[in-house]
Amino acid sequence: MNGLGTDGGGSTHNTVSSTHTTVSGDAVIVGPLVMAQHIEGIQLPPDPPDVPPSQGPMPSRVFVNRTKELADLRDAALSLAAGPEPGVVLVVGVGGVGKTQLVAQAVRRELHRLFPDGQLYVDLADHRRDGAVDIAAVLGEFLRALRVHKDYVPGGLAERTALFRSVAATLRLLVKVDNVQHAPEVRALVPPQGLLLATGRRVLPSLLMDGAVLIDVAPLDGAAGTELVRRWHADADEGTAADVVRLCAGHPLALRAALEWLAARPQLTLDDVVRDLTAGRYGTGDDGVREATGMAMGAGGGAEEGGVGEAVDTVLDSVVAGVSGHTRHLYDLLGVLPGTTATADLLTATGATQVDEGLGELLSCRLAVLVESSDRPRRYRLHDVVRAHARLRARALPEERRRAVLRRVVDFYADAAAHGDALVLGDRFRIQPPPVRPLSELAARGTLFTGRPDALEWLDAERVNFRAAVRAAADEGWYEDVWRLCESLWALYHSRKHLADCVESGLLAIEAAQHEARPDVEIRMRNQVARAAYELGDLDRAEVQLDAAADLLGLAGDPRLSGVVQESRGLIALARGRSEESPGAARERAEEARELFERALAANRAVPDPHGIVVQSYNVAQALVAGERWADALGVLDEAAETARTTGDEPMLPRIDLVRAQAFAGLGSLDRAVAAAGAAADAAAGLKQFAKLDQALELLTALADRAEDRPLRAACEAKLAALRRTMGLRPPAAPTA
Repeated sequence: MNGLGTDGGGSTHNTVSSTHTTVSGDAVIVGPLVMAQHIEGIQLPPDPPDVPPSQGPMPSRVFVNRTKELADLRDAALSLAAGPEPGVVLVVGVGGVGKTQLVAQAVRRELHRLFPDGQLYVDLADHRRDGAVDIAAVLGEFLRALRVHKDYVPGGLAERTALFRSVAATLRLLVKVDNVQHAPEVRALVPPQGLLLATGRRVLPSLLMDGAVLIDVAPLDGAAGTELVRRWHADADEGTAADVVRLCAGHPLALRAALEWLAARPQLTLDDVVRDLTAGRYGTGDDGVREATGMAMGAGGGAEEGGVGEAVDTVLDSVVAGVSGHTRHLYDLLGVLPGTTATADLLTATGATQVDEGLGELLSCRLAVLVESSDRPRRYRLHDVVRAHARLRARALPEERRRAVLRRVVDFYADAAAHGDALVLGDRFRIQPPPVRPLSELAARGTLFTGRPDALEWLDAERVNFRAAVRAAADEGWYEDVWRLCESLWALYHSRKHLADCVESGLLAIEAAQHEARPDVEIRMRNQVARAAYELGDLDRAEVQLDAAADLLGLAGDPRLSGVVQESRGLIALARGRSEESPGAARERAEEARELFERALAANRAVPDPHGIVVQSYNVAQALVAGERWADALGVLDEAAETARTTGDEPMLPRIDLVRAQAFAGLGSLDRAVAAAGAAADAAAGLKQFAKLDQALELLTALADRAEDRPLRAACEAKLAALRRTMGLRPPAAPTA
């Protein structure tokens, strides 16, 4: 039996062509075979290149005297890779001793052959907040590296963990993790198959009890260090080379920095390096610098670590004192910056001159390194030991100068975030005015970004720095900048599901709004925190924020603020209704949601805000469908669709048609439901809304199943499978006999 025939009732119509389907009211429906052929003809994006990810720092061409450590790491990896379970290797040593480079060398020489499906890398220092790592953010990066489309990356940690395990279930992966401090950070990132190589500054006993293999990386001894120095400086006298090794405490980072500095000054000799290091003439005058840098080197704080730290600090003092004045100024600026990376655009905005020349000198001295980034600008960072040294030097700067630099940094990020928000989310409701500086003024050359995808990539690449800038502004009492940044960053946090960041920055913005006595801002920020909590599934926390926001609505002038609060409350009511076991209780929740969405709709009509009117009408219809008021929902949806077309709000049309299909299905009109779902699939494909296309195809599959329409079901299942492959979701492995 096939229930998807034509229906001549009603005076309105639908059309199905090679590019689109439109449905409104009572529709005249085409035959099922045409719809199946139409679904087969929906164009999907091409599959992403089947290139395994190869992330992580590149190995150096000069690497000697780690023969034993390389052999131990190779043997451990080979042994663990041969077993049925994933393995973990923990590489431990003081900061800058060469742990990351050891891993890079081992992977390049042999280990890459064991993991043909790719290498993932993360530095946990970029994701650590108040001692805790945002594992959800790390897993989000891993999923995108494994070619999972951003629309398919869920928001919550549990969902991301499950998806990572599913996507990686059949892959032989090598995961490299730097700056591990606690065992749970490692366990959460172990791939289902393959190996995890972690580096850290201390032994983690509980990880060893789990079966992890420990590789200890100590500073170079005299003979090994001398060989390394003479490899870099071939005509070095053996005794002088040994003196350099002793003065650098055998620390590879210190040795390399000293020799790179010398290589740029052919008029000097290795004896000059020894003399200057022995004299310690370039100290900062701050006794705490050496102590703190030594503590940054290792976790134990023992005599050996402290000695290494003092030696490295002496070398860094010497190297920094020997660079040109503008480079030294740039180094001090990097010590003031609140984030972990910097671009030439940011450094120029802080007032630095000869930025390219200074960065080149810092790179040649091995004080700075280039970091991988998915967007256009080159990003630079200091090694964490060097960064500790630079930040301690910055303490000696006049407070007025330090604050002036921070002021420029925060201004840069506030304006850049506002421009990015405008490109990503378009003409949405915002409290803050547009930035005064045009986008072109924020870049040293060209523009920071052009277009929505480019802007979103830039915002995401700067995410850690944005978080640090918000904190810095809060610490300095620049409260307007705190909430301006947070309002703009909703474009990033919502689009890329950085929900933990949204909560953290939002709480700071709430405090900032209270300091400024801005109830309108506080309402806005509490709503953003509530929406992040809602998407994380913490409905109770979301309601606490919304209750506090609702208490302030009488003090806010713009009715849209009431609208956003009522909308969020309506979404929570719908979510609670979906979890109700009793049909009656679910209908009560749906009615509660409808009333809240009606208030939000009225608030947007009062402005009027056309996009808000469309969104809240769509929400009202969702609540009506949840309450099984199918016919009422159709009337609301027709009006919403007409407004969307009139105002050019095309992205809302797939959502409207999806709810329309559900309403027709509830009325038992499967032919109209299929036509509406087909329209949603068409529009979503055209707009590249792949998550909505997925939902439309799933709904069409279910409708075809109900109607016993095998051709349509087969077409939908095939297209859905192809879409998910294209989006990076691998099908489950076939069961073995």
